[in-house]
Amino acid sequence: MDDKLSRRDVLRRSAAFGALALVGTGAAACSKAKPPALSCTDTTALSPTDITIRTALGYVDTSTEPGKMCSGCLQFLPASPDACGACKVVKGPINPGGYCKSFSAKPV
Repeated sequence: MDDKLSRRDVLRRSAAFGALALVGTGAAACSKAKPPALSCTDTTALSPTDITIRTALGYVDTSTEPGKMCSGCLQFLPASPDACGACKVVKGPINPGGYCKSFSAKPV
């Protein structure tokens, strides 16, 4: 049996290996491009009263109201860009992209 590879076999295998390397690198880059979504729903440190108020005001972590997000609310107290903020009305962690019924737009 001859163990030598032809030039054609070497080129085919090199091309296949190169394609696999590009696909692997692209998949790794895509997985790094999307940071995990910010979740500000941990209410374990809140009192039952604070949880009731949070629920009554309809706080949600992702706003469904066009143009109304916590980051644009007068009551929102921002933290670092990738961290939960706070609110003057709703206790607990607040997502800048969240919303509640006490939304009051910041003056322009």
